Amino acid sequence: MSIRPQVIEKHGKKEFVVLPYEEFLAMKEALEDYEDLKDLREAKVMEADEPSTPLSKVRADLLSD
Repeated sequence: MSIRPQVIEKHGKKEFVVLPYEEFLAMKEALEDYEDLKDLREAKVMEADEPSTPLSKVRADLLSD
Protein backbone atom coordinates (compact mmCIF):
# COMPACT_ATOMS: atom_id res chain seq x y z
CA MET A 1 0.00 0.00 0.00
CA SER A 2 1.36 3.38 -0.87
CA ILE A 3 0.01 6.57 0.59
CA ARG A 4 0.25 10.11 -0.65
CA PRO A 5 -0.46 12.29 2.37
CA GLN A 6 -0.83 16.04 2.15
CA VAL A 7 0.42 17.77 5.28
CA ILE A 8 -1.30 20.98 6.33
CA GLU A 9 0.60 23.32 8.58
CA LYS A 10 -0.74 25.85 11.04
CA HIS A 11 1.61 28.55 12.30
CA GLY A 12 4.56 26.67 10.79
CA LYS A 13 3.78 23.40 12.58
CA LYS A 14 2.36 20.26 11.04
CA GLU A 15 -1.28 20.18 12.12
CA PHE A 16 -3.28 17.90 9.80
CA VAL A 17 -2.84 15.18 7.20
CA VAL A 18 -5.19 14.74 4.28
CA LEU A 19 -5.35 11.47 2.34
CA PRO A 20 -7.18 10.49 -0.81
CA TYR A 21 -10.37 8.69 0.26
CA GLU A 22 -9.37 5.36 -1.33
CA GLU A 23 -6.08 5.41 0.60
CA PHE A 24 -7.96 6.17 3.81
CA LEU A 25 -10.26 3.18 3.21
CA ALA A 26 -7.27 0.91 2.52
CA MET A 27 -5.53 2.07 5.71
CA LYS A 28 -8.73 1.61 7.72
CA GLU A 29 -9.15 -1.94 6.41
CA ALA A 30 -5.51 -2.77 7.13
CA LEU A 31 -5.85 -1.49 10.70
CA GLU A 32 -9.04 -3.51 11.21
CA ASP A 33 -7.29 -6.63 9.89
CA TYR A 34 -4.40 -5.99 12.27
CA GLU A 35 -6.78 -5.63 15.22
CA ASP A 36 -8.48 -8.89 14.24
CA LEU A 37 -5.10 -10.62 14.07
CA LYS A 38 -4.14 -9.30 17.50
CA ASP A 39 -7.46 -10.54 18.92
CA LEU A 40 -6.98 -13.96 17.33
CA ARG A 41 -3.45 -14.29 18.72
CA GLU A 42 -4.64 -13.25 22.18
CA ALA A 43 -7.49 -15.78 22.07
CA LYS A 44 -5.11 -18.54 20.99
CA VAL A 45 -2.86 -17.80 23.96
CA MET A 46 -5.79 -17.72 26.38
CA GLU A 47 -7.22 -20.98 25.00
CA ALA A 48 -3.90 -22.81 24.59
CA ASP A 49 -4.61 -25.31 27.38
CA GLU A 50 -8.23 -25.95 26.41
CA PRO A 51 -9.15 -29.25 24.74
CA SER A 52 -9.67 -29.06 21.00
CA THR A 53 -10.95 -31.17 18.13
CA PRO A 54 -8.94 -31.53 14.91
CA LEU A 55 -10.63 -30.16 11.81
CA SER A 56 -10.39 -33.57 10.14
CA LYS A 57 -12.52 -35.09 12.92
CA VAL A 58 -15.09 -32.30 12.71
CA ARG A 59 -15.35 -32.83 8.95
CA ALA A 60 -15.72 -36.58 9.35
CA ASP A 61 -18.40 -36.11 12.01
CA LEU A 62 -20.33 -33.66 9.82
CA LEU A 63 -20.14 -35.93 6.76
CA SER A 64 -21.32 -38.98 8.70
CA ASP A 65 -24.62 -37.31 9.69
